[in-house]
Amino acid sequence: MKDTLTDANFPKTAHQRVYHLGIRHGEVANRIITVGTPSRARIIAQYLDKNPQPFEVSSERGFLTITGRYLGVPLSIISIGMGSPNMDFFVREVRECLRGDMIIVRLGSCGALIDVPVGSVVVPKACISVNRNLDFDFVHPGNQGSEPPYRISKPVSADQALHQKLVRALEIAKPADWSGSILPGSVNASADSFYSSQGRQTTFPDHNSGLIEELLRSTPDLATLEMETFHLYHLAACWTGRSTARPDSTPPVTAGPVKPVTSGPMSSAPHAPASSPLSETSIIRAAGVQMIFAARLSKDFITPAQVTFAENWTGKAVLDALAGFEIAPEHLDEERGSVWESQS
Repeated sequence: MKDTLTDANFPKTAHQRVYHLGIRHGEVANRIITVGTPSRARIIAQYLDKNPQPFEVSSERGFLTITGRYLGVPLSIISIGMGSPNMDFFVREVRECLRGDMIIVRLGSCGALIDVPVGSVVVPKACISVNRNLDFDFVHPGNQGSEPPYRISKPVSADQALHQKLVRALEIAKPADWSGSILPGSVNASADSFYSSQGRQTTFPDHNSGLIEELLRSTPDLATLEMETFHLYHLAACWTGRSTARPDSTPPVTAGPVKPVTSGPMSSAPHAPASSPLSETSIIRAAGVQMIFAARLSKDFITPAQVTFAENWTGKAVLDALAGFEIAPEHLDEERGSVWESQS
């Protein structure tokens, strides 16, 4: 094992590529849209500028990063799959590859806990977390005393400025013939599973028959349920104001198996510059946009054609919001040597 990995704390390749996303410095921009599926990432990427040609990294772990420019502004689109563990990989590994601020918007799907049409779009002002309590005796529920079967966290807020920017962009972009609403003031719940922690009934003894009612009773303005956004908001809140300077030490190196597939212009500067004009501190701003695919009350579900249409117009709106979101020059990563370097 020692021949394969010299430091398990934060493994990278000899070319400074991170272990799961397969990216390195110069391949991810400060403004980022994260989505769940590669198909959604590619739908949004069709709006990127053609010059410079967008750069792609597809990792063996299923992450897809597309970086280019939109209306001349450097921007990345990253598909991460589902769940808070993948959100954790994404935020932490991008943070290690990027200098300056991170402005992140999660564009995903969700289920509605309130009576609204499928296809409605939610911009959650805050999120809570719902987790299966592993100390609860699901086999013998009478044996655990006061242990609840599920734990519900306190809410964590979105970045207010980014939240408002997204709401305005979505209101401008909403097609006249789109039947859904835009809901800006609600709270989202992120569950640690698709089934038990979201109150779905299966043959497992999950003891969750009253979970949805408990969530609605305990959390004012709760409207949606999904699996990722809370962890993004939480990590952003934990980071704010920390230094992005990397320690001067020998990097942890893997001999494999990080072998990403790349296309487009390559970064010429795999290592962070020795001296940087960036501010010593940075922030992570996070907000979410959620497309309601399923209505838990009415049991309605969105059609495939509606999904594609929603992904197009909401993706374009998020691009507009991010491109127009100001970042101080001293909080931007260097363009020189990056895959988004202007070729004009």
